[in-house]
Amino acid sequence: MSLTHLQSFVAVAEEGHVGRAARRLHLSQPPLSRHILSLEDELGTPLFERTPRGMRLLPAGTAFLTHARRILAEVDAAVLTVRKAAADVPETN
Repeated sequence: MSLTHLQSFVAVAEEGHVGRAARRLHLSQPPLSRHILSLEDELGTPLFERTPRGMRLLPAGTAFLTHARRILAEVDAAVLTVRKAAADVPETN
């Protein structure tokens, strides 16, 4: 499971539509759809109901969304912490 798959999942869950999520992520629809299918395959369950009007989270998707958001927030926090630490370290030359 990659961060890209998690970002793709969250975007589709929030947008409710692959096309809008693809625009948000600056991707085309086919790779985004592959990310979602790959994630569902890895988890062993569908996360979305595909409808003519878009994508609707299934109970498994709703349960996973909280964790995916938390993981992405932790990664963002880690990046900020590392950048802050790097900026605070005086160079030794």
